[in-house]
Amino acid sequence: MPEHVSILQLIGVAALALATVIWVVGLVRLLRRDRFEVAVWRHGDMLRAIPHQRQSGPVAESVELTPEEHAAFAGLVRQFSDSRP
Repeated sequence: MPEHVSILQLIGVAALALATVIWVVGLVRLLRRDRFEVAVWRHGDMLRAIPHQRQSGPVAESVELTPEEHAAFAGLVRQFSDSRP
């Protein structure tokens, strides 16, 4: 035991090392358990509550603009395109 290190420092280092080992062992066990449970589940049982995805996308929506709205939108586009570097 080095002479310049107090007993409290040695106990602290040992406690931190022990806590690290316990944390690593717990993490490894948790990850292995999750991986095993996922492998055991069947594909159909995993996501039973989530509906199936649609094969086509949503219907596109469009709105007809009045001439005033069209001019205002064109003005905004010009304003933003002029300020770009």
